[in-house]
Amino acid sequence: MNARAPGHPVEVQQRAQLMSASEVERTLIRLAHEILEKNNGVEDLVLVGIRRRGVPLAERLAKIIQRIEKKPVPLGTLDITLYRDDLSMNDPSARDSKPVVQKTEIGVPIEGKSVVLVDDVLYTGRTTRAAMDALFRSGRPKRLQLCVLIDRGHRELPIEAAFVGRAVQTTENQIIEVKLREIDDAEKVLLMEKV
Repeated sequence: MNARAPGHPVEVQQRAQLMSASEVERTLIRLAHEILEKNNGVEDLVLVGIRRRGVPLAERLAKIIQRIEKKPVPLGTLDITLYRDDLSMNDPSARDSKPVVQKTEIGVPIEGKSVVLVDDVLYTGRTTRAAMDALFRSGRPKRLQLCVLIDRGHRELPIEAAFVGRAVQTTENQIIEVKLREIDDAEKVLLMEKV
């Protein structure tokens, strides 16, 4: 077993590329159609992206839906600090922390609406739970659904996504890394593994 100095990052290596840029795009088009089908169009529909990578995904879904329906979809954001289990392996104490909500101003009214919460990866469910708590402080939607690009399993809370781009079975030692051009200047989904 290799001992690491406190604060030293965990080393990871790429195991596989799960999605290319074109696969991400095709998946978002499919998810947009599923959202429209399940919600009977855009009437009362609101998309809310969870920062960071849920926001550009929600923006892209809104554009795709507008192209299909010829009507704009209200788009909001939830700004939460993610102490996410799949991204904060460098700090063991962060793994046991709950996500902390920094800002609850969504930017669009959600009262009585069908809200689709958008995130990149669903893992333990704790980020989604924190986002739901923040969302309900802003109003009571008629319906709340979750849309994720990747569902990697290992849930700690009874949270399931209504719309899933791809379900990927992972081990606790693996990390899903979503890279989006708006944030990372790259477009792909990688399966990483701690070494």
